Amino acid sequence: MWVRSLCVTASLSLAACAGPGPGLTGNDTGGIISSAVSREEARDMAIEHCARYGKYPVATSADRRHGGYYGFACRFDRRHRS
Repeated sequence: MWVRSLCVTASLSLAACAGPGPGLTGNDTGGIISSAVSREEARDMAIEHCARYGKYPVATSADRRHGGYYGFACRFDRRHRS
């Protein structure tokens, strides 16, 4: 019985490590995307991620070397705030 509960606990722990999407890790302030995806895919992923919070992405960094990341911040559009 304890083996079963150990397996369930391990599965839940691993699920908690998963980010908002494959290759993307972030929250409402921004995130990073693996450079394994193309620049266009990274842009689309950032747009979709920030839209969840009613924001738009602003690129902050791009390390295109092997194992690098595209970094972005999620910002409010000040022109359309009420």
